[in-house]
Amino acid sequence: MLKIYNTLTKNKDVFTSLNKDAATMYCCGPTVYNYAHIGNLRTYIFEDLLVRTLSADMPVKHVMNVTDVGHLTSDADSGEDKMELGAAREGKSAWDIAKFYEGKFFEDFDSLNCKRPTVTARATEHIKEMIALVKKLEEKGYTYKTSDGIYYDTSKFPAYHNLVGRAHIDGLKTGARVDFNDEKRNASDFALWKFSPKDKQRQMQWNSPWGVGFPGWHIECSAMAMKYLGDTLDIHCGGIDHVAIHHTNEIAQAEGATGKKYVRYWVHGEFLIMTSGKMSKSSGGFVTVQTLKEKGYSPLDYRYLCLGAHYRTQLEFSYEALTFARNTRLGLMERIAALKAETDGKIKEEAALNAAKTAFKDAMDDDLNTSKALAVLWDFIKSRAAAADKLDFLKYADGFLGLSLLEEEVQKPLPKEAEEFLAARKEARAKKDFKTSDELRDKLSALGIIVKDTPKGQEWRWK
Repeated sequence: MLKIYNTLTKNKDVFTSLNKDAATMYCCGPTVYNYAHIGNLRTYIFEDLLVRTLSADMPVKHVMNVTDVGHLTSDADSGEDKMELGAAREGKSAWDIAKFYEGKFFEDFDSLNCKRPTVTARATEHIKEMIALVKKLEEKGYTYKTSDGIYYDTSKFPAYHNLVGRAHIDGLKTGARVDFNDEKRNASDFALWKFSPKDKQRQMQWNSPWGVGFPGWHIECSAMAMKYLGDTLDIHCGGIDHVAIHHTNEIAQAEGATGKKYVRYWVHGEFLIMTSGKMSKSSGGFVTVQTLKEKGYSPLDYRYLCLGAHYRTQLEFSYEALTFARNTRLGLMERIAALKAETDGKIKEEAALNAAKTAFKDAMDDDLNTSKALAVLWDFIKSRAAAADKLDFLKYADGFLGLSLLEEEVQKPLPKEAEEFLAARKEARAKKDFKTSDELRDKLSALGIIVKDTPKGQEWRWK
């Protein structure tokens, strides 16, 4: 029985679905104005683990949005639209930017073995639903108009503080999280619909009852989640940074419009951090899946790294840690190859096998305790169980972990730097420059590559 930490209750709650047919789950998806960095992708990995764990017990209807309009450079209501900014940066249309980076996002998503959502909902394809939701809020007296848009009056929604806590809302000072706006009634009020600026032509804008403009970022998720999953969702996921503003605003919009509980379980993942702090696009130099590939790592090495830390704890990224994760994963793949060679395909100790599966599932059901689940996996693989039993267990466990454990491992390509070191070392040995040869061996070792000199010449393998 799954227990999951609920940000709303601040407890690990036993999960039950509202409807017996399927669990419903909405995840905040990418804003497609740039490449996703590996910090962004850590969130999708934990959400995929949750989908896989839920799916072991029941079907899951999983909806994820694609923000292709309306997400301003501030999480509040100021700054430029990230899509328009991306278009200006690259000299392309905002529509082309959205299409390109959505494609790149899903390339990364697939390479990390994340299961595609049941529904992928693009903001630009649901403007009608967003306008309808704003109109409903307007009819119920939650909105007011300013010179730059239609705003939600948070003082009209007494439960506004429930997700983030009253202390945060009470301590909110005008200008602390948003640029000062004379026309806002409360510091926490937020835009539902923004008017297009009169002095600047936007590429993405629509007619509305209030004038030409575009939706606020927060309204899209409420509108699309309820369109596909109903007024009350089982689970809503996202990064921990969404709690204070985005998800708090979603609740106000949805519950203000319907009068019903919007989400039963709020589940949030912590940051991936560098030594200099959390990874972000605004700081530049962020690490992508392509960056990892160019350095000779598989995306599944990164997935394994993420499995080693609980999704609700910060994970510090380093290439040393990633190398360790890669070597551990490859060591597991080597064991699996040996098991395949020795098995006769017959289960020997079904009771022991079932006990291992139960222990593994119990770990995953305990708020996705992946480190404990991996410990169960390694204990069973190192045990005296028969090869067939181990392979059966690995197939079961991989349904949760998503590491493609029983697929043939493809030799990872060498990073360009390693190719250059190998070529230089070969040349140094031909010249009998053994000092340089040894120095290059050390550099290759630091990249995770072992070099061996044989009668046939220089050979290498990953550690």
